[in-house]
Order: sequence, then C-alpha cells, then structure tokens
Amino acid sequence: MNQWQGKVAVVTGASAGIGAAIARELAKAGMITIGLARRPEKILELKNLLPEDASQRIHAVRCDVSKREDIRKVFQEIQDKHGGIDVLINNAGVVKQTTLFADDDGQPLQEILDTNVLGLTLCSREALKSMKARDTNGHIIHINSIAGHKVLQFPHMNMYAASKFAVTAITETMRNELREMGSKVKVTSISPGVVKTEIVAGLDDHRDFPKLECEDIAAAVLYVLGTPPHVQVHELTIKPVGEQF
Repeated sequence: MNQWQGKVAVVTGASAGIGAAIARELAKAGMITIGLARRPEKILELKNLLPEDASQRIHAVRCDVSKREDIRKVFQEIQDKHGGIDVLINNAGVVKQTTLFADDDGQPLQEILDTNVLGLTLCSREALKSMKARDTNGHIIHINSIAGHKVLQFPHMNMYAASKFAVTAITETMRNELREMGSKVKVTSISPGVVKTEIVAGLDDHRDFPKLECEDIAAAVLYVLGTPPHVQVHELTIKPVGEQF
C-alpha cells in the first residue's frame, strides 16, 4: 500500500457495514479517505474508532448515488478540495424485498437499478475523468456479490441478482474500454458471499448460515490495491468456510 500513501480514495456507502470497514482500513493505511453516504454523520463516528492520525484522514460527504445531480456535484467538490481521485470503491448498494411481478408501481425495482447499476457506473465515470485529467494510474473497485454470478434461492430478491450480474458485465466492459484507451487504470470486482451487515440482518429469510465479517472484505480491498502496477485482479470471490451457495 506504500504507493497509495497520501492519495485520495472515495468510498460510496461508507456509513455502515462493508463501506465503513473499508473506509477505516484505507485511512489507517495512509489514504485520504472520503466517505459518501446518505448518512454522513455515521461516517464521522468512525473517527472515534481510529488512531488520531488516521481519524484526521476521514472525511464525510452527503451523497445519494441514485441521484445523478448528487454524483456530479460531489465529485466536482472532491476535485476542487482534494485535487483529484486516485481510488474509487463502489460499495453503495440496496436490497429491496420484492419480486419482478409485484403488484406495485415498480419503484423498488427502480431504486435497485439506480443505485446498484447506474450509480456505480456514473461514479466510475466521474472518477475516471479525474484520473485521466491528471494522468494517474488509479484503481476502481466494485463491491459485487456472488449473486452477480449465480442466482441464489433468496425469496423476493430477484432484481438484486440482476443488478449484480450487471456489475459483473460492467467490470468486463470497463476493462475493455480502458484497454482501448491505452489507460493503466485498474478495475476490479470483489464478490463476497453472505456478509454480516444491516442489509442481511433485515431480510425476512435471515437463516443461520456461515457469514463473512465486513473486515474480511476490507482486507480484500487492501490486497488488490497492494498489487504491483503490472498486476490487475479482475475478479476476486470470497466465501465463508461452509457456505452452501
């Protein structure tokens, strides 16, 4: 991680769970870490869990990545205040318990796609603009899911899997486009199995099966960031021992 000392990392969905764990570890590793969330006050609470030097590197910004205007405004503010973006962790994601054929107005399905797919894509686009403008060999990391590779038997989570399959395809598309540009910016998809988070705890079908800790995913982020310039981890799958999926 020495190459990232003092560099700027943006973590979406950083108020809790995986995003909070990633933000903590990046700040401890020496990165200026900007957490985006709809609840920025939760990010500020992370400061109390960190050594003083690391806590000073944590910054909280309110942003709803399902809203294009929020993304444009916030990324411009980061550019103006911090001089650019070197690492983007696309962690923000939502799960809505619904079905494809639910008798509603389709709003839950739209929210999943706006956050998990379009938000991730637009944040990546804004980060890449910053990296290209400064000729920086940055890194974009998507927190995907094993549900992005196989449809799991979780009732009422149908569109979630579709959104994560899209992330898998977007990762490959980004890699192809970056290669065609001649860019050295890396893109990585990290696909965890079930992780102990607020989202999982809130599911109706919250069965007792093996789960990963949020810190396990943060460790994976540091691993892929720590690879040498000629190495790109394209897909990293992490499962708890004994997982059935």
